[in-house]
Amino acid sequence: MSQGTPLTPQPPSPAVSADAEPPTDMLHAPFNIDAERAVLGACMHSADVIDTVRSVLGDAAFYRPAHETIWRALLSQHREDKPTDPIALTELLERQGDLHRVGGNAYVFQLADVHYGTGGAEHHAEIIREKANLRRLLASAIRTVQRAQEPGADPEAIRSEVEAEMRAERERALASGQGRLNRFATDGWSFVKESGADAEPLWGTRDKTVWAPGESLMIVGAPGVGKTTLAHQVIFARLGLSETVLEMPVAPSRRVLYLAMDRPKQIAKAMARRVFDTDEAILRDRLVVWEGPLPATLDKEPDLLADLAAAHQADTIVIDSLKDAVSTMVDDSLAVAFHNARMRALRGGVEILELHHQRKATADAPRGQRPSLDQVYGSTWITAGAGSVLFVTGRAGDPAVTLHHLKTPTGEVGPLDVTHDHKRGTTTVDPTKDPAVLLRNAPGGLTARDLAAILIGGGDPERADVEKARRHLARLVDSGLATRADGAAGGAGGGQQTRYYASARHLTAVG
Repeated sequence: MSQGTPLTPQPPSPAVSADAEPPTDMLHAPFNIDAERAVLGACMHSADVIDTVRSVLGDAAFYRPAHETIWRALLSQHREDKPTDPIALTELLERQGDLHRVGGNAYVFQLADVHYGTGGAEHHAEIIREKANLRRLLASAIRTVQRAQEPGADPEAIRSEVEAEMRAERERALASGQGRLNRFATDGWSFVKESGADAEPLWGTRDKTVWAPGESLMIVGAPGVGKTTLAHQVIFARLGLSETVLEMPVAPSRRVLYLAMDRPKQIAKAMARRVFDTDEAILRDRLVVWEGPLPATLDKEPDLLADLAAAHQADTIVIDSLKDAVSTMVDDSLAVAFHNARMRALRGGVEILELHHQRKATADAPRGQRPSLDQVYGSTWITAGAGSVLFVTGRAGDPAVTLHHLKTPTGEVGPLDVTHDHKRGTTTVDPTKDPAVLLRNAPGGLTARDLAAILIGGGDPERADVEKARRHLARLVDSGLATRADGAAGGAGGGQQTRYYASARHLTAVG
């Protein structure tokens, strides 16, 4: 009997069997014996599970008395850093005089054989806690009925007692680890030091991060400028078929779920350019493609994105494209709802890559003109919740486009002039805009203003452009690829700007 069923009172017994239910006057007492067995078995297999489920279970969560006794023995062993296997556990229970009462050695070893895997223990513990909460509420309701039927019952006194019980129950639930207000809360030190915020980038370097773990990456552009081509290269690198994209490292993924909602046949044709017969095993095992619309839009079902990842055991999701995942992109409330869906998946350890469109009115902007976030189609909350935003500018079908990094986790990447090879599905960086190459090809060195003028394609650079160029040069100095000659302040004869030169090591390495 694993679920709640009508119970009948049982006579007292000096040795209650492990299968006996606790004496109770409650009808249809809620419980789940299978979940209780699964949690106890997982704790015997791995003592670390005890810490995971303890905060979820709280106090007096097990329905079967034998299980509560075994759980307390597990806690005792774990507190003393002793083994929690069934052999050690039966020894402790025998010393305490509880072994026969819980069903003997045979039942303890039987629990150890109930092994669903330690990964599901927390979920099973939540089931146990939920049943325990329902039993407490049911017991409170029965007591209320009994008091109301007593001769001379005082309604006000009963009401006060019920309110006091409900307050205590609410405080207990909120204080427990499974309470919805505490489930995702952590202490400040763990948040700063143990949350993984200092992990290596998914794409890029620590100084120039394109895609940071725990933050979504959005690639924006007009149709035909190659955002899908770029995204596919990142995906295949996540699958281990290459190591870099645009000369920047890409971290491997376990499995990618590609939501091909926008013209899936065209997506398949684009992917085919990079697929070879030797890739079959990897693509069958580590790439899952969802074709067409989702069962519901993400603003209507915020848990759907995380559920899809869990169902397909994916640690990376690609949304192609955003307009097909949300009811409408221009409504702020729906955009916030989509962001909630995004954050629930990220909180579950799923990395997200999103493909999106720009506003039509800005599609014909000059190639060299830097775009801005307000040129991204839809509510501003769409980009506000993204961790990184790449914007591809250029004409449809043009192999030469410019990549702008509008929202950055760390240092800005680019702008990069890149060239798509539409036949092979690859993208390369134009070396003429690489600060290291430009500096190496300038025997007289460069100032920050000189470099800024080259990077923006000529003309008079703005202050922001000069500061960006200065950061590029400073990074080259830090990496040993450049040296710096400090300038002098202005006077009667004018000042002299700081100038940067390619280092001898850099010149030798490429000479």
